[in-house]
Amino acid sequence: MTAKEKLIEVLDEYKQLGIAAQIDYDKYYLYSLITHSTAIEGSTMTEIENQLLFDEGISAKGRTIQEQLMNLDLKKAYEESLRMAKVRTDFSISMLKGFSSIVMKNTGGIYNTLQGSFDASKGDLRLVNVTAGAGGRSYMNFQKVPSRLEEFCIKMNERRLSLGNGNDIIAQYLLSFDAHYELVTIHPWVDGNGRMSRLIMNHIQFEYGLVPTKVCKEDKADYIQALIDSREQGTTEAFREFMLQAHIKNLQQEIATYKKSLGEVDRKGGQKRWTEKVDRKLAMLSWS
Repeated sequence: MTAKEKLIEVLDEYKQLGIAAQIDYDKYYLYSLITHSTAIEGSTMTEIENQLLFDEGISAKGRTIQEQLMNLDLKKAYEESLRMAKVRTDFSISMLKGFSSIVMKNTGGIYNTLQGSFDASKGDLRLVNVTAGAGGRSYMNFQKVPSRLEEFCIKMNERRLSLGNGNDIIAQYLLSFDAHYELVTIHPWVDGNGRMSRLIMNHIQFEYGLVPTKVCKEDKADYIQALIDSREQGTTEAFREFMLQAHIKNLQQEIATYKKSLGEVDRKGGQKRWTEKVDRKLAMLSWS
């Protein structure tokens, strides 16, 4: 069975169980997306700490103001994404800069360069060249970023239009994965590119009512390696395969946790026979 076929199978079980129909499930899933996305960038905030920060305004003991602001800003960006996804706003450079200005609002700053000044907290595109850490590869020259970002927006709008409101779930996921890969490859900003790329991936998934894909902090090394492999191979296949497998694994964990909470797993971990059918059967996956 291919990863694409396996994903459809797992998604079918996920929707048949009605996992997303649980009270506040979408909120806590969103908090988990945010926590893992910022963790990949160095945040040490836990999901529980973010829940208290987001819902109660309670600061996490021992966490820096910087990482707490990073999580709060990303939460606001996701809230804006959910709003915009409902009206299927066309991709544009101004739209992407708007998202970036929210993501980097309290952690970005002003950079003064030979080419001029730019403000990361306002979503400004970088005016400097950047590398992927010490000894890492250099991203594209900053002078090429505006035209490549414009091409990216045009391509995304064309592909979104061609998919329409169809039911090809795999094609919709692959579009979101490609958007993720292409945006992080362009690397339009001096900081926040990873968070933005994962946000835009989820944004497209919100548009199609898909279960959002989570990149877990535990998979950071494999995630980065998949990006490197795709760049070296000149194709998105390695990254697509990683994302498909990661999404399958995360959904299977959600299913196992849900079944366990309903007493469907005995003390030895064996599966009990189902005695009831789930009443709620969704025609399609939904994300409220």
